[in-house]
Amino acid sequence: MSPIRTRTLAALALALTGTAGLAACGGGGTSDSASPGAAAYVNGKTFTMDGSSDPGALDPQGSVDSTLFGMTQYAYDKLVAVADDGKILPQLAASWTVGDTTLTFTLKDGVTCSDGTAFTAKTVVDNITYVEAPANKSPFLGVFIPAGATASASGSTVTVKLAAPAPFALNSFANLPMVCDAGMKDRATLKAGTSGTGPYVLTEAVPSDHYTYELRKGYTWGPGGATTAEQGMPAKVTVKIVANETTAGNELLAGTVNAVTIAGPDAGRLAAAGLASVGTQTVVGEQWYNHASGHLTSDKAVRMALTQALDLKQLQVALTSGKGAAATQLAVLEPTGCVGDAVTGHVPSFDAAAAGAALDAAGWAKGSDGVRAKGGKRLSVSLIYGNTLGSGGSAAAELALAAWKAVGIDAKVTQLNPTQVSAALFSTGDWDIAWVPLNVSTPDQLIPFLSGTTAPKGTNFAAIENADYLTLATKAMSAKGADGCADWFAAEQALYKAADVVPFANNVIPTFLKGAKLSIVGSIVPTSIRMLG
Repeated sequence: MSPIRTRTLAALALALTGTAGLAACGGGGTSDSASPGAAAYVNGKTFTMDGSSDPGALDPQGSVDSTLFGMTQYAYDKLVAVADDGKILPQLAASWTVGDTTLTFTLKDGVTCSDGTAFTAKTVVDNITYVEAPANKSPFLGVFIPAGATASASGSTVTVKLAAPAPFALNSFANLPMVCDAGMKDRATLKAGTSGTGPYVLTEAVPSDHYTYELRKGYTWGPGGATTAEQGMPAKVTVKIVANETTAGNELLAGTVNAVTIAGPDAGRLAAAGLASVGTQTVVGEQWYNHASGHLTSDKAVRMALTQALDLKQLQVALTSGKGAAATQLAVLEPTGCVGDAVTGHVPSFDAAAAGAALDAAGWAKGSDGVRAKGGKRLSVSLIYGNTLGSGGSAAAELALAAWKAVGIDAKVTQLNPTQVSAALFSTGDWDIAWVPLNVSTPDQLIPFLSGTTAPKGTNFAAIENADYLTLATKAMSAKGADGCADWFAAEQALYKAADVVPFANNVIPTFLKGAKLSIVGSIVPTSIRMLG
């Protein structure tokens, strides 16, 4: 894998839950309130939503932070889009073909950028070339666009040649936002501005406070032919930065915002208030171990004991406040590339006695204070998790620490904000155990995080080296789409067998609405927003 550094996976989205924009090509659905007729839609209104963290620099190809990914959708388009049923829809491209190692995209006529200039096939080539260049350190490389791809233009047609078969390549391009020529020439302008073909253009950016977008007239190339002339589309979109979910919920109930995404217990009171919502299936509980040299978790015996000491069912209940379900696979954002259950029966089961026996066998003996030690070194580990997991994260962490203490493991826990989580994972390496849910829709998007170059130079932040996983993932990559799912699941199970990563909780994260309706496919679909009278 190319050495690509990423700012934060707040989804792709590390700690995806609790954000207003859900990263990666996955879905949720449409608001479940009664669908009004067009006459009930009102023009000229502002759609306001709360985001849980500031997106930082706004370059759409510079980060996969989930708040930024959601905001990107307003100002930037992709070549194709994905419907909530998994169907590929035209967006900038009117048509396409897919071969084993070649894709072609023929662009729609008349697509223009927010500055009025034409969007061309050469612009597409420039975007792909930029992301593919390792020096640019785009986290999209190898995740949302296959590494080693090259592109060329002829008229309005773009030809992409892949270095190797990529089973979900078309879905990958449904995640790559296209930057217009002005932004490509001067990337610095993208830090606090936009240069795209999308239905909105950024007009105001106040970091850590709010971002405002205004509707573009004459936009006709949205997903499936969507336009900005639709009745009820908001004239403006404002994203407010509100970190506290209780505050965000109060604002929604008061009618000062139209949408909030709630991961914690505040969801109960919003649901009880009868508010409409759109749910997004995500992994919320995913335990990673640091395999890097110098960390006790680089020892499989320690990882196995840490896993077996936990009652994952109870951990899931605590983390999701009793609302979630057991994990089923690593890539769960709908529409998923693979459907099934790769987890049940393959993750080490809860057995505190076996955990203790394994540590005894590995030479970790309990001291007078109950903490194990070997060679004069105490069995002490650190757990980090994001504050986006809400109060459920705190409850689950307390449960985990008690379980580890019972088998003689001394654990310290630290709650961090998304920026701090990113720094720990990709810069300092100051962690042993991390709860960081990585959410994607196709299993190939996970390869750079489960293998290859380690942090800080690469995205393999846990420094995992699992030969069985790589062998099976490589085999799965040679199949077309879902044909390789059996091998993808077997590859995941190789990780579970080694206690490399432990998924333990899924949940449907609701985005609550008031005065508006919309659809979510990975993130809010801008052209689906309708303001209600």
